[in-house]
Amino acid sequence: MIEIPRGTAEFNESAAPADVVRRQYLASARGDLAALRATLADDVEWTEMAGFPLAGTYRTPKGVTSNVMERLAAEWQSWTTHDDTYVVAGENVVVLARYTAVHKATGKALAVRVAHHFVVRGGRIVRFEQFTDTALVREAMTP
Repeated sequence: MIEIPRGTAEFNESAAPADVVRRQYLASARGDLAALRATLADDVEWTEMAGFPLAGTYRTPKGVTSNVMERLAAEWQSWTTHDDTYVVAGENVVVLARYTAVHKATGKALAVRVAHHFVVRGGRIVRFEQFTDTALVREAMTP
């Protein structure tokens, strides 16, 4: 586990892979899509895993936020990724985390573990891949 500074100018300008990833999570939690897009490379490849409701690979910062974050916000109340543990090896950052939310249509709560793999180059996220128990996500979506 690494300690990631929060709220400092140094952190906000850092190109260190873990700092870039942490800024992405913080922007997502605030619903600040412009700040989130600023962490993504123009040619980003963002993959939501097979079986997940948003499964697929999305490209461009706008493509990622409109096809993932905006859709999650439309379907789920209080969708939050709790980024618990960071494992960093060069440009690779693996984050062990949890998703929590309530599905708007069913009212069912979701609490599921997740692993995210990021590749960060030049201070921007160039690749993302999600791993989670998609059956638990779909269960929360089923009346």
